Amino acid sequence: MTLSLIWMGVGFGLITASVLALGAVGLTLQFGVTNFVNFAYGEFLTIGAYLAFVFNKGLNLNIWLSMLIAGVLTAVVAYLFNVWVIQPFIRRKSQMIILLVVTIGMDLFLMNFVQAIFGPEFKQYQDSPGSILHIGPFLFTLQQIIIILISAAAMVALHVLLKYTKLGKAMRALSDNAELALISGIPTKRVTNYAWLLSGFLGGLAGVVLAINVNNFTPALGSEFLFIIFAAVIMGGIGRPYGAMLGALVIGLAMEVSATFMDSAYKTVVAFGILVIMLLFRPQGILPSRGRV
Repeated sequence: MTLSLIWMGVGFGLITASVLALGAVGLTLQFGVTNFVNFAYGEFLTIGAYLAFVFNKGLNLNIWLSMLIAGVLTAVVAYLFNVWVIQPFIRRKSQMIILLVVTIGMDLFLMNFVQAIFGPEFKQYQDSPGSILHIGPFLFTLQQIIIILISAAAMVALHVLLKYTKLGKAMRALSDNAELALISGIPTKRVTNYAWLLSGFLGGLAGVVLAINVNNFTPALGSEFLFIIFAAVIMGGIGRPYGAMLGALVIGLAMEVSATFMDSAYKTVVAFGILVIMLLFRPQGILPSRGRV
């Protein structure tokens, strides 16, 4: 085992962490505001990937423009999912287990809906990875560098939103105490809708960059990656976007570096093994438990 192979694993880990961060932050942001887990979130990634495929392969648009359009449309899908599916159950004060079952059912429905439209065959974007670049000890394609930059830009934008805007502060207040936020005059319903929009947008972006990274994808793309997203979210602390970023980095590096020592088929097992060990000693996640969003 040479040092160059380990550095290569770290480089692949940074790419995986970039993809994972987009998905994990989108999921944990929605949980932080609504206080329930959306098991259909993986299909937001799938929908984003296939919408980008339509614009890229069908309309011959640039893949990055296709990604942006797909992210916006997936945000709309997430908003409608909340308004048409989730909110009716919330208005009836349904138990949390009912909401979880509903999202699981929607996950199966959406996955089969996508498969009915596009078929079960592998799809591929019409785009070239670009030339290979040497950056220090790392080897990246131009495409991979863009993925890392997109993820970093999204994380910085989210930080600015949460810390310095009225909407971000309202999300944090709603996450800390929903009843107090409502009494204080915060339009909780509107803030929740914005959280779903943002969650869907990040999920759509994550789906596209994931599909680019794996090269070929099927309707099972999001569902298969959802478990890794959950690992990053739980490791960082459920409902904490900054924790999700850190959890994505740890999981991404663990998966890809371990693949340099063993069969890559087991890299997901390694990630979950680290998660289990960490939860035995720190079940609240990496970050302190002060608030969530």
